[in-house]
Amino acid sequence: MNRITTIDVTRGLVMVIMALDHVRDLLHTSATTQDPTDLAVTTAPLFLTRWITHLCAPTFVFLSGMSAYLSVKKQQHSPSSRLFLLKRGLVLILLELTLVNFAFWFDIQFRTILLQVIYAIGGGLVVVSLLARLPVRWVGILGLVIIFGHNLLQAVPVPASHTARFVESLFFRVNVFQPSPSFALIVGYPLLPWLGIMLVGFAGGSLLDQPLVRRKQTLLRLGLASLGLFLLLRFINVYGDPVPWSVRKDTLFTMLSFINVTKYPPSLLYDLLMLGVALLLLSLADGADNAITRWLTVYGKVPMFYYIIHWYAVHLLMIAMILIQGYAWHDIRPGTMSFGRPAGAGVELGLVYLVWGGLVLALYPLCRWYGRYKASHPSAVLLRYI
Repeated sequence: MNRITTIDVTRGLVMVIMALDHVRDLLHTSATTQDPTDLAVTTAPLFLTRWITHLCAPTFVFLSGMSAYLSVKKQQHSPSSRLFLLKRGLVLILLELTLVNFAFWFDIQFRTILLQVIYAIGGGLVVVSLLARLPVRWVGILGLVIIFGHNLLQAVPVPASHTARFVESLFFRVNVFQPSPSFALIVGYPLLPWLGIMLVGFAGGSLLDQPLVRRKQTLLRLGLASLGLFLLLRFINVYGDPVPWSVRKDTLFTMLSFINVTKYPPSLLYDLLMLGVALLLLSLADGADNAITRWLTVYGKVPMFYYIIHWYAVHLLMIAMILIQGYAWHDIRPGTMSFGRPAGAGVELGLVYLVWGGLVLALYPLCRWYGRYKASHPSAVLLRYI
C-alpha cells in the first residue's frame, strides 16, 4: 500500500465527519441560538454531535504537515519544493478570502470575512516553507514548544491599540473586528496555536519512512501516550485548558465536562486529546486495504475540492430547507455575521444526520471524478492547488 494512502484514508474519514458539523451549523433548529457544548443548556446527543467534529481541524492541520514533509522529501529538499509550499500556502489564504468565504455567507458584498482552518493551513505552509531547511527534529521540537506553551499567552493583556489587537489576533487570539455595521472580520483560527500542530505533523511525516510494522507501532504508542498525558493533565485540572472540568448534574454530564476541551484557540488538552485520536486512526489506517478504506480514500485525495464543494452544497441545502418550510426568497437575508436563515427555520437533529449522510454519498461520484481527472492531468498547475 502506498504510504500516502494512510494519510488519504484518515483525511477522508475526518472530511466525512466534518460535513456533519457544517450541516448542523446551517440546518439545525438551535444552531443560531444555542452553543452545543454549553453543558448548562445542551443535550448529550447534541454535545457529542459537535464534539466528535472537533477531531477534524487538528487532524487536517497535522496531516497537512505530514504531506508537506513528503513533498519536500520527494523533491530532495530542493528550493523548488519549499517554493511550492510557499505558493500553496498563499493560494489557500486567497481561497479562504474568496471562494470559501462566499460559500460561508452567500453574500456578494463580502460583509463578513471569517478566517478559519484554510487560513490556518495556508499560513502554516508559508511558515513551513521557511523552516523546511532545518533538521526535522528541530521543527518538531518547535511545534511541541508551541503546543505546550501557547496557553501561557492567555495571561498576556490584550493590546489597547486597535491595530496591535488586530495583528495579535491573526497570530494568537480569537477575536471579532467590526469597524462598521456593514463589515466584520472574524479571526476564528489564529495562526500560532495551529502552527504548532502543523510543525509536529511535519516532523511526524518522517515516521512514514519507517517499515510498516514499526511505524504502525510507533503511531499507536504516540497516540496512547498523547491520550494518557491528556488524562493526567485534565485530571489535575491546573494547566492546559482555560475551562477546568467540574462535577455536573449526573455522571454522564461530568464525563462530558471532562472531555469538553477548548477549540478556539486550541488548548493543549484539546491538542493532546484530538491528536491522540488522530494518531490512533493513522495507525489503524496504515496498511489497511478494504472497501471502507478505499471509499474514504476517494474523499481524502481531493481535500480542497471536497471542502469547497461541500460548503456550497450545504448552503444550497439550507436555502432549499427554508423554501420548503414555507418561507419566501425575501426572508433569506444574508448580512454581517449572518447566514440569512430566518429565526424559525430549521430541522431536528435526526434529520440533520439524514441530510449529512445523503450529502456525503452525493459528493462521492464528484470526488471520484475529480480525483481521476487530477491524476490524469499531472502537468496542470492549477490542479496542484485544489
